[in-house]
Amino acid sequence: MTVSTALPEEVEDERLARGRARLLQRAPHAIVQYGADLAIEDWNGAAERLFGHARREARGRRVDELLPASGDPEAWRRLLAEDGAAPRVFRHVTRDGATAHVEWRHERLLGERGEVVGVGVFGHDVTERVEQIRRYEQKELVLRTVAQTLPIIIWAIDREGIFTFHEGSGIANAGLQEGEHVGKNVFDIYAGSDGIDMLRRALAGEGSHSLNSTHGVFWENWEIPVRDERGEVYAVVGLTLDVSQAKNTEQELRTKLELIERQQQVIRDLSTPIIQVWDGILTLPMIGVLDSQRTAEVMDTLLEAISRMGARYAILDLTGVDMVDTKTASYLLDLVGAIRLLGAEGIVTGIRSNVAQTIVSLGLDLKNITTLGNLRAALQHCIRQMSKERAAGAAQITPERR
Repeated sequence: MTVSTALPEEVEDERLARGRARLLQRAPHAIVQYGADLAIEDWNGAAERLFGHARREARGRRVDELLPASGDPEAWRRLLAEDGAAPRVFRHVTRDGATAHVEWRHERLLGERGEVVGVGVFGHDVTERVEQIRRYEQKELVLRTVAQTLPIIIWAIDREGIFTFHEGSGIANAGLQEGEHVGKNVFDIYAGSDGIDMLRRALAGEGSHSLNSTHGVFWENWEIPVRDERGEVYAVVGLTLDVSQAKNTEQELRTKLELIERQQQVIRDLSTPIIQVWDGILTLPMIGVLDSQRTAEVMDTLLEAISRMGARYAILDLTGVDMVDTKTASYLLDLVGAIRLLGAEGIVTGIRSNVAQTIVSLGLDLKNITTLGNLRAALQHCIRQMSKERAAGAAQITPERR
């Protein structure tokens, strides 16, 4: 039988030491104790789980080698000389290669003579918090870059219409200062503005997109309702973009297009002039390349002139036409047919050899259309026909008078 000779105080101290050891191992945060030589003396279960190194593996190794603090190789040694409970965040690499950000608090351990014999550090994994901060800073950077680069105003109002945010380089274009509207009510500042109705709709839950003009500037606006967890609108975020330059450019382009259209109309009128060469005789000299679009325009113009002037003959002079496409020859025949329906006669003159070949290759029938060599021959033909018609008319009137 063995009889314990330990004193009651020693037994109590041993019991307390074992209790502290169990608490150390069960603590929710990583606890590391290392000596003045940076050798790890203890390492609890939370540290094992966080960094992936077992206690027996960690003990005796240098803390700055097992857990180097990224970017600061002297971080662990510096704690031996520093007092205070200010936390420090170190970035470490775990055994499996993952990155862990740990917020450490430390206490220096003193010997009997007050000398520093080691450090106890208590670590809390803040990787998620650091990542959230990083994402927030990234969003802040993007937002700030957009606000400072584009001619834009980024703003927000609460449910009462009070500005809570008002920034962006576009503010200077409106003659304002950044943050000038913060704390003020949008319905007071812009009472009677076109955009007020859009804001009320946004506060009611309906996003909107609008264009308006204030402060002498054209703005394109987006009003976006922001909802709480119950789905109720508690704020409106807005983007207001200065589109004055684009608006002015658009107006300049519209003006130029109108001018070009007028010029094209003048060119079309000049390229297809309808000339009254004799009473009841119109001629339409054509020049250049005759395509389908131009022929369609000619048809409308010529038929309207025949009706308006009561013309009896319409001469289509192709002397100046170098080329026609396959559809144009067919359109010319249709035009002559339309002239005939108006009670007039269509005459085609000046057909060049290549144009004639195109017409023949298409197999178009021109036997019912009067074709002559030139405009002079066509005019003589019309005058003779009109003289015959007048003579025939006079012969019919004379017997009646007798």
